[in-house]
Amino acid sequence: MNSEATPVQDSPFRPERTDRDTAPQFVLPLVVRIERAAPPARTDALQTAARAVLVMLADERSVGDGEWARAVRDWQDARIRKVVRRARGAEWRRAEALPGITVTGKAAEVRVFPPVPLDGWPKDLARLQVSGTDLDDPEPPAAPDPAGPVLWMSPEVEMSAGKAMAQAGHGAQLAWWELPDEERAAWRDSGFALSVRTADPDRWRDLTTSGLPVVRDAGFTEIAPGSCTVVADHPALRR
Repeated sequence: MNSEATPVQDSPFRPERTDRDTAPQFVLPLVVRIERAAPPARTDALQTAARAVLVMLADERSVGDGEWARAVRDWQDARIRKVVRRARGAEWRRAEALPGITVTGKAAEVRVFPPVPLDGWPKDLARLQVSGTDLDDPEPPAAPDPAGPVLWMSPEVEMSAGKAMAQAGHGAQLAWWELPDEERAAWRDSGFALSVRTADPDRWRDLTTSGLPVVRDAGFTEIAPGSCTVVADHPALRR
């Protein structure tokens, strides 16, 4: 599948079984650096993970005849799975030695790797823990730039930071698929500037019926199938 917007009836995030389930399944690995003495803030980690997904999609190695292009195409032809694991110290250094891209936020560091088979993780990533990614914001994040892209998280679904990072990545990916080439280029040139915020309940109801891309989780982990988790609000997609 190319990087165009996915038709609703073939969404990789629908809980119902589709043709995507018969394809070989891949996963996009993301590793967040969480040192005991200085863990990143939750919102910083979510924003950095979303940007990391976009950086991977836009990288020249992920398109055309690039060295990661086949893996990215196979991943996008199946269910779009992302798994966030944590690393510190020597674990992080081993992860950095593997082919991938490290994306930094204010303090957060997230390394994204080309997609791998669901049961074919490199051993230095497979041994990393999924649990333990519970992060907090020391203070409430500021209001987002209303003129910039915002990934609105559901106020109704509780998620660990790792799960929320993956969901933010899903939202960023849906927005990327729906953007025309010139808007993609502008977003890339901005360094994939974006905000991640939790919507208030009234706004959430409006967002989920606004026509903007909505992530409905397939329910593999933590939350119920079909749960709406993220709305991707990019200025170029506003109806």
